[in-house]
Amino acid sequence: MLSKRIIPCLDCDLQVPNGRVVKGVEFKQIRYAGEPVDLANKYYEDGADEIVFLDITASKDKRESMYDVIEAATENVFVPICVGGGIRKPEDYVRMLKAGADKCSTNTSAIKRPDLINEASELVGSQACVIGIDAKRRHVNDESEAKDKILVETDNGLCWFECSIYGGHEFTGIDAISWAMECEDRGAGEILLTSMDRDGTKDGYDLYLTKTISESVDIPVIASGGVGNPEHMLEAFTKGKADAALAASIFHFDEYPIPVVKKYLNENDINVRL
Repeated sequence: MLSKRIIPCLDCDLQVPNGRVVKGVEFKQIRYAGEPVDLANKYYEDGADEIVFLDITASKDKRESMYDVIEAATENVFVPICVGGGIRKPEDYVRMLKAGADKCSTNTSAIKRPDLINEASELVGSQACVIGIDAKRRHVNDESEAKDKILVETDNGLCWFECSIYGGHEFTGIDAISWAMECEDRGAGEILLTSMDRDGTKDGYDLYLTKTISESVDIPVIASGGVGNPEHMLEAFTKGKADAALAASIFHFDEYPIPVVKKYLNENDINVRL
């Protein structure tokens, strides 16, 4: 059985030359959380299975991603690194991998030009091609209101999940579940799935969203958005059927360090790397 992965997420911008890590609530209310290189080193030493860097303003600002930050961060970090934000063309994947990353995550550019997924997976391999999906619940009172959507019965009634782009600043009308399946068909090797409704709330992952997409694709799904304690990660694996659990706040602010999370999961029969 493959081990479940615990992944710290560094949401970064380039407001300062070396970058900074920030954390928000529902993609808003941004606050400072540290420096990318320092946090990456800390999480590597703490036993992270992988580290995700998301350049959260690159797409919105229409600039290149943070290649220099990744080069510096990967000098002493020897776990897989995934980088998202500002990856627009196949050559960007190659450049980021040369900078030290192992995978690239694309959201906005893939939605705007889906052939990018095919091209990138052929160029660098599916294992390096991650698709980020930032999804928000859209509730409906009647199935006829959303005939072309995949509807899910949740704790708050019937809904579908809409994809957003540009760091949550624009909505697309695209159904997240259908899009995940298309991404797999096009060659994506993994889905980084974030619930916009739960992001930063510490109310737990959106298990309806996570489970539905996990059961709809055969590639790994990383649960993201809403973790507040180790129990939420346990739920992501047992109820959400996720392959990995991503968190930010609980790690950045030392609420539940990675060793504490892994010990809890191991005691609850989740196969993790200790």
